[in-house]
Amino acid sequence: MKKYIFFIFIILFLLHLGASSQDNMLERRKAIANQLSGTLGSYAAPPLLQDGKIDYKLLIKQLKDIHANTYHWLDRMGNYDIDALKVFLPLAKKAKLNVWVTLVPPSEPPPSDPYKLDFMQWSIALATLSLEHSNLVAWSIDDFVHNLNLFTPTYVKAFLDSSHKINPSFAFFPCCYYAKITDKFVKEYGPLLDGILFPYRNESVVPNLKDAGQVKPEIEKLRTKFDQGFLIFLDIYASHHSQLGPSTPQYVKDVLESGLESADGVFIYRHQDPIKEPEKYAIIKAGFKTKQKVLMKK
Repeated sequence: MKKYIFFIFIILFLLHLGASSQDNMLERRKAIANQLSGTLGSYAAPPLLQDGKIDYKLLIKQLKDIHANTYHWLDRMGNYDIDALKVFLPLAKKAKLNVWVTLVPPSEPPPSDPYKLDFMQWSIALATLSLEHSNLVAWSIDDFVHNLNLFTPTYVKAFLDSSHKINPSFAFFPCCYYAKITDKFVKEYGPLLDGILFPYRNESVVPNLKDAGQVKPEIEKLRTKFDQGFLIFLDIYASHHSQLGPSTPQYVKDVLESGLESADGVFIYRHQDPIKEPEKYAIIKAGFKTKQKVLMKK
């Protein structure tokens, strides 16, 4: 009888731990949502100076012009590494811009600099940097779902635990594609993640950069898969895709309108040059401006 009672106690204790963990994650997601819902940003492709270095002043001017509140930094070797990020962060903070950072996985060499593929070291370094610069609010890993041999649930939990110990509010939103978000992925990774960065490609029907009709249905479907409070940030292909080709201004407009209604935030992939892509630039500017007005009324 005592042995039976002991096992019942252990089961109840484990259930309590599980419920407590779920409650903690829900509270964490609520706090992050309060901070980051309504994110409007562009990704990578900053304007450059003649020497190939980033023109920080012009980048910030363009971000403010399109009514963005966030810039998504792609860490690459050389002029785009963490040292360059450290220069940008205080300038962005002065301009009231949040910053996300994306690291590249093994499938996209060369790796991010300086910690390469040591994502434990990256998690510690970026979380520490986020304490120094409060506008560094989130990080991501590109093509996360294509590199799960490295990013096992055990490894991801380990480096996220290290990050959260340094800065509990520093969010992680890996890049995840619709077709790869299987029930197995949801079960194993859902409890670990704050949300995802979701590049829309119409994958529930036929992958392309022409049909914007599945933006809302795909986001709604993803919300049913994950736990309550799971955040979804839409990534819109404004630039050419290696396999799916270019997108049109009308496509960008249609995806943007749907994304602003259904996602927790929107990024433009990639940052658009107002001279080379004036029509897309104007569409993004108009869409972000409208959304900013809505956000200001709340």
